[in-house]
Amino acid sequence: MSFIGWILIGLVAGALAKFIMPGKDPGGWIITILLGIGGAVLGGFLAGMIGIASSGLIGELLIATAGAVLILVIYRYLKKDKA
Repeated sequence: MSFIGWILIGLVAGALAKFIMPGKDPGGWIITILLGIGGAVLGGFLAGMIGIASSGLIGELLIATAGAVLILVIYRYLKKDKA
């Protein structure tokens, strides 16, 4: 997938993660894109480790969104410990 493709999937996955887990998190669109790209990388890595293969855009988007939600959960957990 091209760099632009990763950014677009990251944008959508990050926005879906924020929709699934609303709350007061810092950052705007840039953080949302980075969250989605990070989620795509994490989700793809974890899916590969457990043997789940994504095929097509919808599969990639679901895995990226799940990874972005996981990153958001970890971020909120770490933020909660510091407060």
